[in-house]
Amino acid sequence: MEWIYITLNWYVYILVLGIIFFPLAQRLFGPFLDRGYGFSKTLAILFLSYASFIGGVYHLVGFTRINLFILLGLFVLINAYLFVSDRRNAKGAQHKGRHSMKVGKWDVSFIVVVIIEELLFLLGLFFLTYTRGMDPSIRGLEKFMDFGFMNSVLRSNYFPPLDIWLSADPTHPTGYPINYYYFGHLSGAMLIKLTGILPEIGYNLVLATICGQGATLAFSLIVNIIAAVQKYFLRRPIRLVRTVFYGIIGSIVLNVGGNLHTIYLFTQGYPNESPVPFWNIMSWYNPTKYWYPNATRFIPNTIHEFPAYSYVVADLHGHVFDIPFVMLTFGIVFMLFMRWKLKEKAKIELLTGQEVKQEKVEEQPSRSIAELPTHYVMYTSAFLGFMAAIHYMTNAFDGPIYVLFAGIIFFVLFKFSFDLVKSTVVMLVAFLIFSHPFSAHFIPFVSGVALNCSPEFLVKIGKIGPFLFEKGKCQSSPLWMLFVLWGFYWISLVLHTLVLYFEKKAAEKKHEVAQYSEALSYIDSFILVVFIFGTYLIIVPEFFYIKDIYPDHFRANTMFKLGYQAFMMMSIAAIYVYYRISFIKGIKKYLLKAVFIVPLFLVLLYPFSAFPSYYGEYNKPVEINGAKWFETTFPEDKEIIDYIQKNIKGQPNILEAQGDSYTDYERISAYTGLPTLAGWWVHEWLWRGSADVIGQRIPDVETIYNTQDPGEAIQVLNKYRISYVVVAPQERTRYPDLSEDKFNVIGKKIFTTKSGLGALYKVEK
Repeated sequence: MEWIYITLNWYVYILVLGIIFFPLAQRLFGPFLDRGYGFSKTLAILFLSYASFIGGVYHLVGFTRINLFILLGLFVLINAYLFVSDRRNAKGAQHKGRHSMKVGKWDVSFIVVVIIEELLFLLGLFFLTYTRGMDPSIRGLEKFMDFGFMNSVLRSNYFPPLDIWLSADPTHPTGYPINYYYFGHLSGAMLIKLTGILPEIGYNLVLATICGQGATLAFSLIVNIIAAVQKYFLRRPIRLVRTVFYGIIGSIVLNVGGNLHTIYLFTQGYPNESPVPFWNIMSWYNPTKYWYPNATRFIPNTIHEFPAYSYVVADLHGHVFDIPFVMLTFGIVFMLFMRWKLKEKAKIELLTGQEVKQEKVEEQPSRSIAELPTHYVMYTSAFLGFMAAIHYMTNAFDGPIYVLFAGIIFFVLFKFSFDLVKSTVVMLVAFLIFSHPFSAHFIPFVSGVALNCSPEFLVKIGKIGPFLFEKGKCQSSPLWMLFVLWGFYWISLVLHTLVLYFEKKAAEKKHEVAQYSEALSYIDSFILVVFIFGTYLIIVPEFFYIKDIYPDHFRANTMFKLGYQAFMMMSIAAIYVYYRISFIKGIKKYLLKAVFIVPLFLVLLYPFSAFPSYYGEYNKPVEINGAKWFETTFPEDKEIIDYIQKNIKGQPNILEAQGDSYTDYERISAYTGLPTLAGWWVHEWLWRGSADVIGQRIPDVETIYNTQDPGEAIQVLNKYRISYVVVAPQERTRYPDLSEDKFNVIGKKIFTTKSGLGALYKVEK
């Protein structure tokens, strides 16, 4: 049961981080039912990672464990100041008979919701840790890439970290920085360094931590939106049990739910990548014919993933790291929306002399709850710019996505006004400032925005500014396929529209304004914006795509990144609709709920197929060390990696066998963070914009291993500043003419594996 002790030890660190940052969370989300507690762990990871990043980029603070504790100490002081300041303000407001927006009473609702949030975090953390314990290997798909990034960060004293798959050369004698969005990997490496845990264990715990945050944040967002409706807009007591129920359902849908593709559980199945309309092959429940990845590769030549799939396959990509940060941004946007609408509502009540009904509410917020500090909107706009920078550095597409989303919310709130201009400018300036430390060392590898199915006259033009018009690039998604993927959300949108229609008709029938429709219209408008924006993200790849290196899957990345965000946004909106249906009276309410529950049922079937398909029957001993697979597959590699980790400091360059992407080659660099001469070809091609970057180095790798001439070998080794050479079974298989004797001439053997089949040579320069 060692894994339980390790996970609990890890949890204690995260728990303490959340407690430390609770005052900041409360400052940002004071009006929420949980006072922002659900966001505190994410804020802690975010700010500690960004402070480390800035300290490393500008060589102010080295990325060491002791420096992380020093930075944490500074944040303790900052949060202590916020705590004392807010308590003082709360007492002052109480003395004046006003309600403080920053600090509320720790009532029963607050305590219950916080306990549930902590339990959800523990559940997500332990569920995915246990699940990964069935197959913890950091191997397959793109895990080498993600783990390599994290190991490079862990070995770095300052930033940007070095690219592990492109060692130094005469033009870059100190090496190449990672030309990818690595801030998320840095945040994972920060937790590993702070806790002092082995990276190969930390990888799996970082993934489980993201799952725990995802479960907590989705619950917090839904609960707080519903509680805000009840407390601030309807001025009614919070129905805690019902509110918690919707929060839990929403947490499940967002984190482990799928899409309507699970309708294929009730079919005869279809060959992979050759989808057949489900109505043509319907049968009884047939799970053995269902392959869960098809839900993310349904439309040919595209990708449309969602969090559950990410948790199953366990690649720690940028879009996975960004899940908690995205939900934090969503919370900030909603907080701005709510407070501004409360301000408008208070003004209307004041102008019309409307009395606020005080029915069965222990603590009625006065109109002062809607008062905004003078610079609140500007501070919030700046924070959204900061978050957009975080998204850009973590998963590039998410930066502009949330700049646009925030901009739309600004327009909804401020219309055409000076406030709209100010807030937008402040957000954009903040984005540029906070992303600059990353952008200064990054070269974008996107070559333009291309038009899908360009007409012939535009193809002849070829390019206008950033817009590309490519011949033969034409793909479209059948409407029925789009509905299979996104139908749950569009059904929810239709149900939302029907709820509003039925309320309006009921009010007209009684010749009066519906009791709650006017108040709810504020939140309804926010949810409507979320649905429209999510649908917009889905539609964009039908007309445009971001140009990359992939010939047949040219719009795959665009659909993938936009659809991932649409899934999370509209999951929150859909559960609000489920709650909203409860306001309808009579038989219509039950009919609408029945219509909602049917697609919800299909969505919730996904994890029961996906997790067992990947991890089996959950009947194996739990092992969370992601390097264990080496012991039975490549034991010599494991010994070499362990030796390097214990004895070699810094990031000297190494040589190992070169292989293409998604293979077991480049395993030493991935597991140690030491740059190798030539890494995964296609990945470097994408990052550097040219196949020649690795293509021209591959012959040099072959020369070093195969040549009989020590002089020729040392010449190439010196060109790339190689300090260590790996010779193990993979090298012998890759290079059948490998000549090992020369390495004893140009260097010395510093380590030999137990089998004698693996060795590490140090090059004498």
